[in-house]
Amino acid sequence: MDFAPDATAHEYSERARAFLDEFVLPAEPVLDAQLAATPDEWGVRPIVRDLQREARARGLWNLFLPGERGAGLNNLQYAPVAEVTGWSPRLAPAAFNCAAPDTGNMEVLNEFGTPAQQEQWLEPLLEARIRSAFCMTEPDVASSDATNIGTRIRRDGDHYVITGRKWWSTGAMNPDAAIFIVMGKTDPDAARHRQQSMILVPRDTPGVRIVRPLTVFGYDDRDHGGHAEVAFDDVRVPAANLIAGEGEGFAIAQARLGPGRIHHCMRALGMGERALALMIARAAERHAFGGALAEQGVVREWIAEARIQLESLRLLVLKTAWLMDTVGNRHAMTEIQAIKIAVPRAVQQIIDRAIQLHGGAGVSSDTPLAELYAGIRSLRIADGPDEVHLASLGRAQLRS
Repeated sequence: MDFAPDATAHEYSERARAFLDEFVLPAEPVLDAQLAATPDEWGVRPIVRDLQREARARGLWNLFLPGERGAGLNNLQYAPVAEVTGWSPRLAPAAFNCAAPDTGNMEVLNEFGTPAQQEQWLEPLLEARIRSAFCMTEPDVASSDATNIGTRIRRDGDHYVITGRKWWSTGAMNPDAAIFIVMGKTDPDAARHRQQSMILVPRDTPGVRIVRPLTVFGYDDRDHGGHAEVAFDDVRVPAANLIAGEGEGFAIAQARLGPGRIHHCMRALGMGERALALMIARAAERHAFGGALAEQGVVREWIAEARIQLESLRLLVLKTAWLMDTVGNRHAMTEIQAIKIAVPRAVQQIIDRAIQLHGGAGVSSDTPLAELYAGIRSLRIADGPDEVHLASLGRAQLRS
């Protein structure tokens, strides 16, 4: 196993880092100002469009997607690039058109969509002309077990009728989210993992109702489209909108969430690196009780432990990416589960200590730390909570 970045990975990560430093980080206060000027609006702000035009002109576009439609990077090559975007999770992924949930939805359409579905929805997503939402989690069931999902997708002639309620539908508040991928049950009597299907529901279809926005520790992610509770009241769409076929929904979900989980972990490493950089700067410049905070033994220990955690987990993420590239996602499941557990936990601790070191400034909006904390803490629930992955990983180890 050779995890050293090859020439392609090195080139793209260096270009991404230069773009981050020159354009993205200076744009963060601009985004804040634009959000403050339009507090009642949801969706992409002008600064994001500006960054997208610049990034696309520089060839930093759809980097997550292998093959002809993307930049052609494999998982191992994409890993250092995704880590760079984690330094500014509000802006960098969107600037490169590599932001969730569009990435996962594009992967689903790229792998499972029909040519007609790809032409109608994938192509405009690849060009960032529209956004999308993914509707899987439900408020009335424990969605950590996806077989619990109760939304019904019922065949009626040449159409399907969708009835149910979803929440934490990322991006759904954005008026540019023109298409929703909805998971529901087509056959409740089928085998447990063959009951579910996925279907494309245009936002403007009668019966689609945005119930309310949801916040994460008070953050609404307004610049991207937030998270929403969405009701589907006898929503009728053509049968051609079904993805892959009836009973394929659970398998599609697993195919979608595998890459999504490692992408989250790649970006989380960047979040941890930024928190560590802020911690180091704060320790050097802040003085208390007759000396710099950097002279305090506990502060040095925090910084040392953060470096150890980030270096160790980066190697595990790279191994996971390598396995996904060489033997496939299914055979990398142990490592995917391991990083999904370990990376958010460790980065949460690093960010928490950075907040502690900054005192009152750490919990304010004067630094990015509070928002980074909200994002990383929610990641321990999103795409499967820690406990589900621990249980599954434990069972697999006992069988081996």
